[in-house]
Amino acid sequence: MRKSQRSEVDPFIVMDVMAAAARAEAAGRHIIHMEVGQPGMAAPEGARRALTAAMGEGALGYTVALGLPALREKIAGLYGTRYGVDLSPERVIVTAGSSGAFLLAFTALFDAGDRVALGAPGYPSYRQILSALSLQPVDIETRAEDRFQPVPGNIPEDIQGLIVASPGNPTGTMLDLPAMGALMETARARGAAFVSDEIYHGLEYEGRAVTALEVSDEAYVINSFSKYYSMTGWRVGWMVVPEDHVRVIERLAQNMFICAPHASQVAALAAMECAEELDANVAVYARNRALMLDGLRAAGFTRIAPPDGAFYVYADVSDLTDDSRAFAAQILEKAGVAVTPGLDFDKGRGHGTLRFSYARATADVEEGLARLKTFMESREK
Repeated sequence: MRKSQRSEVDPFIVMDVMAAAARAEAAGRHIIHMEVGQPGMAAPEGARRALTAAMGEGALGYTVALGLPALREKIAGLYGTRYGVDLSPERVIVTAGSSGAFLLAFTALFDAGDRVALGAPGYPSYRQILSALSLQPVDIETRAEDRFQPVPGNIPEDIQGLIVASPGNPTGTMLDLPAMGALMETARARGAAFVSDEIYHGLEYEGRAVTALEVSDEAYVINSFSKYYSMTGWRVGWMVVPEDHVRVIERLAQNMFICAPHASQVAALAAMECAEELDANVAVYARNRALMLDGLRAAGFTRIAPPDGAFYVYADVSDLTDDSRAFAAQILEKAGVAVTPGLDFDKGRGHGTLRFSYARATADVEEGLARLKTFMESREK
């Protein structure tokens, strides 16, 4: 049977690494997972209790396409308490994870053939979703001296959209308010839509993350319950859009998804009341971050961008290899540590980079760092 040209997207390499790690575990090996951006903690206890109660009360059917009104109100309130932004719940759309939000956003904002700029290194699925929608991703080669974030001077002229992420994946670096404002003004001057990926908000270590809504309402802001709320498998996220885009998104959501999973929305609403448990998780990530920064350098991974947020360290390993995929496979085979080759995030320079995740338990991070140090010492011999 025929296949569309749009379907010819690149694989998400980290998923291939996960599969290789799973095969090693099935063969009886103990693998330390530093490859995947998935919290090692379960969803908050309050969220699990709320879902159990809801399941006992009856069927969980369709919700309205934009999401449970109570959840939309709660999310809108978060912007007031966290950022000082007065946000109407009418502008909040609950989605089937941030991935569902990106599909809705890109479909609402862009026509086939439009050029959409994004930083490299960056989250690979932006590029693949854009390509699958017959859009043209335009990589912006960011620099270490700019903390791997786009700057106005390297934004292309002929674009219809700009995607930024703060904290970013794979680097964990953040934009401050002036930097966010400058990028939004550059996009406005080019007539380009601005999409702000904020799914790692709440996971911050050196200062508070900035939302694009502190600058302007003329942006699509995307967030998720996957990271700070430890609900990856629940597939529930949200987006905030300009008031005159709400009905556009509603029509698309009705037809593409009907609604986000009702069960996940119930759990998400309860999770937003679990700040004490969630902030305790962030404290674990902060300890892990400190261990990673010291331990990776001690192991010989010295060219790293210290992360402001998220739970990743991005390392330049071009002094060690010119094939990050083969190097990651060697680390998995010899050290029993799964890491992600940079080719996922930067097609041009990713052959010389690796991403390390510290989202798991502290004991796993310590064990993984010890294995990496032993592996690197053996390479020197």
